[in-house]
Amino acid sequence: MFVLLQDVQKHSVHTLVFRSLKRTHDMFVSDHAKAVALDDQSYKMKMAVKMRAEYKPVLHMPVLKEGRERGPLHASDPYVTKQKVCYPDYLVTGTHPYPSAPGVALTAETQMQKMPSEAGVHSMALALPPAQARQEASRTAASVAEIHRHAGAAERSHPPQHALSLMEGGTKSSGLLPRKAPTMPKPQWHPPWKLYRVISGHLGWVRSIAVEPGNQWFVTGSADRTIKIWDLASGKLKLSLTGHISTVRGVAVSTRSPYLFSCGEDKQVKCWDLEYNKVIRHYHGHLSAVYDLDLHPTIDVLVTCSRDATARVWDIRSKANVHTLSGHTNTVATVKCQSAEPQVVTGSHDTTIRLWDLVAGKTRATLTNHKKSVRALVLHPRQYTFASGSPDNIKQWKCPDGNFIQNLSGHNAIINTLAVNSDGVLVSGADNGTIHMWDWRTGYNFQRIHAAVQPGSLDSESGIFACVFDQSESRLITAEADKTIKVYKEDDTATEESHPVNWKPEILKRKRF
Repeated sequence: MFVLLQDVQKHSVHTLVFRSLKRTHDMFVSDHAKAVALDDQSYKMKMAVKMRAEYKPVLHMPVLKEGRERGPLHASDPYVTKQKVCYPDYLVTGTHPYPSAPGVALTAETQMQKMPSEAGVHSMALALPPAQARQEASRTAASVAEIHRHAGAAERSHPPQHALSLMEGGTKSSGLLPRKAPTMPKPQWHPPWKLYRVISGHLGWVRSIAVEPGNQWFVTGSADRTIKIWDLASGKLKLSLTGHISTVRGVAVSTRSPYLFSCGEDKQVKCWDLEYNKVIRHYHGHLSAVYDLDLHPTIDVLVTCSRDATARVWDIRSKANVHTLSGHTNTVATVKCQSAEPQVVTGSHDTTIRLWDLVAGKTRATLTNHKKSVRALVLHPRQYTFASGSPDNIKQWKCPDGNFIQNLSGHNAIINTLAVNSDGVLVSGADNGTIHMWDWRTGYNFQRIHAAVQPGSLDSESGIFACVFDQSESRLITAEADKTIKVYKEDDTATEESHPVNWKPEILKRKRF
């Protein structure tokens, strides 16, 4: 009996322990379920916020309906297997059915629809005028056939050929006809230029040249450190100016005041008063040789460029350095100014051309097409265009953004200078002493000149450093390495018959660079 009571007590204790453990387990399961439910709700809320924030543009798109079987891909595709391929049938939403059918008004049926079948295409075409309906039905049905035939294989196989559609008159669409290759238009005839005067007087290379606005005289700067003024009609020396202590690399005559400006390898920029033939202003700031300068045509501003990789804008009267145009990474070899935008253009040995915003003093465009140093720029006197010269070729550009027009190839030398007149004659002068004449519009090279060096000079001293047309544009003046100044004029006896244009309508080879 005692043993039985002990067994009953043990069983009761085990039962109580089991019940207690079960109650604890149930509470844990309940609490865990509540926690999971709360976490699930929190997760759902987070996902809903994320979906609205990140996927809002595509939440309206319908669900795919898969399972439509289509035949095998294009038979010519080597990657195609013989199994049937299932493609998703996409529902397309938008303003027009797919493919687009211009002129069809939207209805409840057309706002969301599947790829149109051929029957659907013909039913849509009923809403069009008869001629347009025939054209659209033919084009759209052909397009649908192309999509089905080339589905998935367009990138692997050859691009599908466009189906030819016949217009009402039975002729092929003009957009599908083969285009003719572009040909060079016939260039304008220009009389050849001939040398008629050689002027001596400098004791070093003649590096720069400028003609005064009245066309009575011109000025040259030389490696002999002097500036000389010459009578244009007779070629006689009128005046010599001394003051630079190194090569004079640039000269310019003002159209607004009786001033002459010069710059040189001595880092100096000088303003000369031609009434007193004396220097009246210095413009200090460049850290190395100053290679070129130009005057703004409408405001009292001078722009210089230098081997220190900058161009500087100066107030002529106050001598203040208004802007320092930074951005080039090598010598800035040439600068040009004009009244329209871009008001300043620079060319550099870093192979780039920069168009500058003069007001802000910042670059508005950088032209990187050239592969070698840009040593020459010229602005067309009538057109809103300019040209740049480099050993790779001469390039023409359109203002104000520097859009590329064309290449003028063939002058395979270091081009130091460019000049252009109103008749469209572009002149390029090179380091090897050659001068090429071009028709500006077509880029046709109609004349090549290699003048003999002056007696006593070596043939290696043949080089063109600068050239400019006079104000009448009937004479071309060049500054050369044989220490002379040469003057060219048009050959009055030449005619189109005696000097015909050697031109054939050859196919142009379009080059961007």
